Amino acid sequence: MPEMILAIDQGTTGTTVFVVDGRGRIRGRAYAEIRQYYPKPGWVEHDPEEIYRSVVALSKKAIAAAKVPAAAIAGIGITNQRETFVVWERSSGRPIYRAIVWQCRRSAAICDALREREPEVARRTGLVIDPYFSGTKLKWLLDQKPEIRKRGGRGELCFGTIDTWLVHKLSRGAEFVTDYTNASRTMMFNLARGEWDDEMLAMLGVPREMLPRPASSRGPLAETAPGTIAAHAIPIAAVIGDQQSALYGQGAVAAGDSKATYGTGAFLLMNTGDRIVPSKNRLLTTAALGPAGEPAYALEGSVFIAGAAVQWLRDGLKLVRRAADTDGQARASLAKNKDRTHPYVVPAFVGLGAPHWDASARGAIVGITRGTTGADIVRATLDSIAYQVRDVIVAMESDTGRPMSELRADGGATANRYLMQFQADILGKPVRRAKIAETTAMGAAMLAGLAIGVWKSPDELHAIVEGAKVFNPEMQTAEREQLLAGWRDAVARVFTKPSD
Repeated sequence: MPEMILAIDQGTTGTTVFVVDGRGRIRGRAYAEIRQYYPKPGWVEHDPEEIYRSVVALSKKAIAAAKVPAAAIAGIGITNQRETFVVWERSSGRPIYRAIVWQCRRSAAICDALREREPEVARRTGLVIDPYFSGTKLKWLLDQKPEIRKRGGRGELCFGTIDTWLVHKLSRGAEFVTDYTNASRTMMFNLARGEWDDEMLAMLGVPREMLPRPASSRGPLAETAPGTIAAHAIPIAAVIGDQQSALYGQGAVAAGDSKATYGTGAFLLMNTGDRIVPSKNRLLTTAALGPAGEPAYALEGSVFIAGAAVQWLRDGLKLVRRAADTDGQARASLAKNKDRTHPYVVPAFVGLGAPHWDASARGAIVGITRGTTGADIVRATLDSIAYQVRDVIVAMESDTGRPMSELRADGGATANRYLMQFQADILGKPVRRAKIAETTAMGAAMLAGLAIGVWKSPDELHAIVEGAKVFNPEMQTAEREQLLAGWRDAVARVFTKPSD
């Protein structure tokens, strides 16, 4: 009986495909970048057909790399960049416009015009009003091209995030579906009711006839058509947005479980179980999963600059040749001077995100002296990542009234042992670094395997995530409080709006 899962991770800069076996081992993999289009300043687009072709070609490559027959693939799990969307013809499957990417800011003026309605938007969808989400950019497209709105109202056109586009193409039009985690990022989905929200559709001028059927992330949701990935049909057993997939892949499936993905920025999610938690700190409330893949909820906060600060050290300041060198530099700084209170780096290169929300703030280095060295700047930059993550976690604990027991960490920057230890120290909580770096793809694989019986129960998934490296806090409370006071002072110096 086949027991392999094909995990498709369609991301912003590229597509990755893994073949995962019944023991959770990656048996084969393939990756390719996708082209980025920047037609105007602040606009970002993708070619939907290129995305689909990459998924098909890389799936075949990963199966070949695994040295297994395609017949060994029991099911497919898809995870994806969440807010990017496509509009296409229902009958032909042909896109009528490039995919508009989550990074695109073209709907900023629309968001400004809707700003006074943000409390209503948050109550219905769990989101703030921002171009980040699909809905305002879809409104922009429909306003710019009224014929699209008319055709959408006649049922001739389909709207979908990347998951919907891929399922529709892989099934050759047989299924038009999205999952709750992706739907919850459109600004059109009523989080409490689990369905499209008529008031939000009216606010954005979106015809309901354009929208896919929302469904649970755990399927099966569809089948691939014979001749797409393999000669036979394969169940698409799970579909889930990338950050929720990483949460599931970390085994963070109970209320209070949390994870941080350290990439260019840092994405933090706290599972709140079956409870929708409105945020007082402008965090996002979003869909998540429970242990068996059942619908649940989470709070989400984003740190704008994490790994990007390390790139700045390397490419901008030329203080390190490789990102990995920051670990040794930070340790050298600490060995020379045990006092971490000077300097502080506040990497507000593109403003401050949650929980400060000051888009006009800009970065600063605070507290330099004649004795400050390049190693000290490197160390303070790594520290700044941990401070920012802590700020979001404090906001989450405030919103939920629930202290976090530990933080589960994944992403490229978690390879930096100095950063992980300081993160544990400044949190005063253990940090559990994922054994498998590819937690986003692994989450989709785990969910798909559970859906089709490769794993019989959620308990069997524990073995896949076991073996993580745990960093326990070693810092004394008095030192932690002193450092945090200095960080708060440094952040206050870059605010462009009065603090509360």
